[in-house]
Amino acid sequence: MDGRDLVRSVKAVGSGGTTQGLLTVRAAWRRRRADAAGLPQRGAERARVPGPVLGVEPGPGGGVVRFTRSELRITVTVGGAVFWGWDAVAPEPSYALAGRSPEPDPRAVLEPDKDGGWRVVAERVTVAVSRHGAVQVLTPGGVVLRRDLPPRWWEPVDGGAARWMQRSEVAADARFFGLGGRAVGLRLREGTYRLWNTDPGQAFGPGDDPLYLTMPVQMVVADAGTHLVFHDTSWDGTVILREGKEGAGSGHDRAGSCELRMDGGPLRCWMMVGTPARVLHSWASLTGAAALPPAWALGHQHARWGFGSEQEVRRIVAGYQERGLPLDAVHLDIDHYDAHQVFTVDRDRFPKLPVLAEELRRDGIRLVSVIDPAVKAEPGNAVYDSGLAEDAFVRDSSGRLVQGVVWPGEAVYPDFTDARARAWWGGLYEERLAQGFAGFWHDMNEPTSFTAFGEPTLPRSARHALEGRGGDHREAHNVYALGMARAAYEGLRELAPQERPFLFSRSGWAGLQRYAGTWSGDVATGWPGLRASLSLVLGLGLCGVPYSGPDVGGFDGSPSPELYLRWFQLGSYLPLFRTHASLRAGRREPWEFGDEVLEHARVALVERRRLLPYFMTLAHMARRTGAPYVRPLWWGNPEDRALRDCEDAFLLGDSLLVAPVLDPGAVRRTVQLPRGRWYDTVTEEAYEGPAQVVVDAPLSRIPVFARAGAVLPVRGADGGLELEAWAPPRGSGGSGLLVPDTGDGWEEPEAQRHVSSWQEDEVVVRRADGAGGLGESAYPVRVRGLGAPVPDPQI
Repeated sequence: MDGRDLVRSVKAVGSGGTTQGLLTVRAAWRRRRADAAGLPQRGAERARVPGPVLGVEPGPGGGVVRFTRSELRITVTVGGAVFWGWDAVAPEPSYALAGRSPEPDPRAVLEPDKDGGWRVVAERVTVAVSRHGAVQVLTPGGVVLRRDLPPRWWEPVDGGAARWMQRSEVAADARFFGLGGRAVGLRLREGTYRLWNTDPGQAFGPGDDPLYLTMPVQMVVADAGTHLVFHDTSWDGTVILREGKEGAGSGHDRAGSCELRMDGGPLRCWMMVGTPARVLHSWASLTGAAALPPAWALGHQHARWGFGSEQEVRRIVAGYQERGLPLDAVHLDIDHYDAHQVFTVDRDRFPKLPVLAEELRRDGIRLVSVIDPAVKAEPGNAVYDSGLAEDAFVRDSSGRLVQGVVWPGEAVYPDFTDARARAWWGGLYEERLAQGFAGFWHDMNEPTSFTAFGEPTLPRSARHALEGRGGDHREAHNVYALGMARAAYEGLRELAPQERPFLFSRSGWAGLQRYAGTWSGDVATGWPGLRASLSLVLGLGLCGVPYSGPDVGGFDGSPSPELYLRWFQLGSYLPLFRTHASLRAGRREPWEFGDEVLEHARVALVERRRLLPYFMTLAHMARRTGAPYVRPLWWGNPEDRALRDCEDAFLLGDSLLVAPVLDPGAVRRTVQLPRGRWYDTVTEEAYEGPAQVVVDAPLSRIPVFARAGAVLPVRGADGGLELEAWAPPRGSGGSGLLVPDTGDGWEEPEAQRHVSSWQEDEVVVRRADGAGGLGESAYPVRVRGLGAPVPDPQI
């Protein structure tokens, strides 16, 4: 027995309450025993490297390069994406891919290279393999974007999963982004990042890692170009980043580096190169189009752990209505369950939930339900009994049910890597739809199990189906929430085929966007938490998950009126705009922070509603192109080094630049503008970029700029659709997209392009047709920015 764990057990009983504390102690020791019995003991290992090259076998899109101790499979696809897998592994099976891997490019040629190596030459990329197994990806002009050194494996002598390490080098000026949801900042600093979805167990801030949603997905931006790398293995691992340095040492650059260490799984990799837009389009083509939210899910949503009753929900909704504040959805947390049991309702506190849901829907407000994966392990619980009948729950190496501790107490967990279990789980949402719920947020699905010590999740030895291949939780852990999202999405498609499922999930993995969005989880209340919120949304977008947002105000604590307002203003320009707080936190309704905050929050809500047609267009374009709604400032100018390091502003689509206030007491702020002309959307003053400008940021608003020439679809004063055009510079023009969406359903409306230009002394907007011609727009047009002076840059 470990003495330190014994001390933790005593503390858990003392601090967690007798019943819950004892359960977490028992769960911790049970988990330890399960792993001791079910995990292979790591004994002697032998190291392995590829060794010298022996020969090649050409194949579609590339071929196989044979070394003395491994084989490297390389394929360049029709879209230009590059796949390589050591030990000749193939792209499939994979939880990330949206079906079969793309077709190989028949024009890609495997040919000899210098010094005994080989290379695959394609139109957009060249892959060079040295005679000892280093892999370089180069532009058609011969510029190296990334160089992987020969990998190394550590294989157990007695068999089992091999650990491996891959070290890569990038340009000295390169910047790293991605790896899922990270709070450290948009740009990933030097340091170690873990690839293991983790419930931190408390509100988190910028220094906390890992968090709920990790992905082995990196986007790297350098002068030479942008590339995205995805290592397709779901095992536990770490990424060690080291930024490069130009002119280091004796005048030579020091390359940036990435060292990836994985506890198991295949060593296989995908890489896409090009502009950021091209890279994410390729990524979306590989991993799947983003689910399209219904229009109401792009409005304002209000949540709280602790509404407690139908009367409290009605009181909150009436508060919005009496003050004329837009509200589109109300979320119910675990307190609406019967004893915290999923797919149940507390009939005492919510006796007529379907009636409440129908009343709210008539007012344009939807109900959203939390869904946890853990099922109370108690005979008589309908979900538990039906899951047992389907053999849907995770078992240990001896065939016994794996039990953990979550909100309902002792609980079991569905195996979402089993198609039969997913079908069973998806059918359970029929109960939620009957209660009147229109959307669902998945929580506690890392998966979490409360423990007095050790990892707060399932035993690593727990057995999973893994689509019939069989395996344990070491491989299944990171894709658990992805499987849960798939189960819900597919179930809802069958149960309510006319409606778009609305799902967002706390945890996930590569490909989550096919089924759901995500949110920040329990971000700490405070100015650092506000800054981390923006980092998470931007970083997730670069990993292919375009729909996300934070808990406005932070999950815990009581934000000051100023902090709440600045968070609210930021949230109003993010895809998921939701206020939320814990049971022990302060209120989050706008009127709870005083009359001044209420009025400024009203302005933000009204502007969000006005921009809904633009958000809906961005949602459609995210689905079609992979471009996130929220983008770093360098999105269109990755060669601009100043923009690469800018983390306190973002682009909303192509047309708007949002500069939130992230520091207390600030009423002015510096904004880094990309090249081109930009208009302050309130004052209509014009600024020329690239430049830094200092602008007013009073409590009443945050700075938002419109790109000159942009044409935005917005909601007019009468509720109808209109086009807002921002005057282009004289002699030039601009454009914007509109996808006229009815709000729900599966039609794919045509994306309309509207063009702005000067004709004599006025700006006109016309619709572009498919043949390259221009016609009259069907919508009213409002031109802004006319006559605005263009000042010199202030900095």
